[in-house]
Amino acid sequence: MSPLSVHLLRATLIPFSLALAALAALSATPAQAAVDTMSKIRETRTIVLGVREAAAPFSFVNAQKQSVGYSVDLCMNAVEEIKRELKLPDIKVQYKPVSGPDRIPKLLSGEIDLECGSTTNTMARQEKVDFSYTFFVAGMRVLTSQNLHVDTVKDLQKQPVALTKGTTSEKLFRQLAEGELRDAKFTTYDNNGEAFKALKEGKVRAFAQDDSLLQGLVSNDKTIDTLSLSRLALSVEPYAVMARKGDTALLAAVDRSLAQLYASGEINRLYDKWFNTSTLTIKMGRLTRDSFVRPNKQPGVAMVLGHSI
Repeated sequence: MSPLSVHLLRATLIPFSLALAALAALSATPAQAAVDTMSKIRETRTIVLGVREAAAPFSFVNAQKQSVGYSVDLCMNAVEEIKRELKLPDIKVQYKPVSGPDRIPKLLSGEIDLECGSTTNTMARQEKVDFSYTFFVAGMRVLTSQNLHVDTVKDLQKQPVALTKGTTSEKLFRQLAEGELRDAKFTTYDNNGEAFKALKEGKVRAFAQDDSLLQGLVSNDKTIDTLSLSRLALSVEPYAVMARKGDTALLAAVDRSLAQLYASGEINRLYDKWFNTSTLTIKMGRLTRDSFVRPNKQPGVAMVLGHSI
């Protein structure tokens, strides 16, 4: 081979080799970026739980300004399992408030390690995050003034409806706005409290949200006798603890803690603590009970043909 041919061959191969090296580096990035929150907890002796401020009875701030609720109790039980796993009895728990729109961004950015609220496991969300075993199954319904009866979706046509930002109800009703409810008027609020207030004040005639959250809102409110919860269910909403995608060890600890609660029957005591009170009674539904008997991570579904949550 002539010196010129060798020079040309090298000129061709060097850029190609560099391109292959760059491609290999890119393909290796996911492995290098694997999430290992358990190691971070071991180093910092701290875990950060994302909690809601007004999602009773799942996750809310009580009169003593403490983060409490069914989901918070389940996460605290998971923290005990993490302590056992890491052999660290003194892990500090920090609470960080999250909302519907920012719960996933705060999880992905590392501001929180687990989200302990009322988040539905959906196929769309599974593209970004991972979920624990289901710990409650709700259904999307509509809270209305008593003179508005909602037996079908079309009963909301031309009605002003409140939605909460960043929720499955907002997603579903935005789809309905392009079809069955194109003449309805939707107003999106930052949180459930604002949407509920708008309903009570007559600014809207209906508020679409998960039935358990709606019942939690009205349980301590004097206007309960003027409102009605629809029998129409628009979706199946399995709630779960949310973790970063690929955070295998942390999620395994959460799942173990839940499985132990389910197998021991201790979950029934926790359920009664939050759902059978002097102001709130939510009977354990069949799907929730099935989730305890056969732990699963099935995503939620819309009950309206051709739509998703």
